Amino acid sequence: MKKIMVVDDNPDHLHSIKQTIENMDDDYRVTCASSGIRCLKLLENNEIPDLILLDIMMPKMNGWETFKTIQENSSWKDIPVVFLTARTDDFAQNAGSFLATDYIEKPFDIDDLKKRIEKVLKKNNSEVL
Repeated sequence: MKKIMVVDDNPDHLHSIKQTIENMDDDYRVTCASSGIRCLKLLENNEIPDLILLDIMMPKMNGWETFKTIQENSSWKDIPVVFLTARTDDFAQNAGSFLATDYIEKPFDIDDLKKRIEKVLKKNNSEVL
């Protein structure tokens, strides 16, 4: 079972992305976090996913800050993070692609999302072996 955490402040996006991913493959289990703070709490409670899909534009703690905190923790820094965001400016695209494992713009194509998730999980799995 592959665990994927989706972090987004929009409950409709969380529900939609969770349903989309879980319908892609019976081997995917999705945990939703409605904020960067909630994401970190789940990680602190040892709910460690195989992949984090992280929105950038969130109140209180944005995706950049959440990502930075994840990277600073030795227990979490190897979790692949894919930015999944509506932010499409050059800075977000360049920084997101450089810093994180991948960067996907909303709205996303379901087939493209599936391919990217599979690629990240396969790459991460082969690095562990």
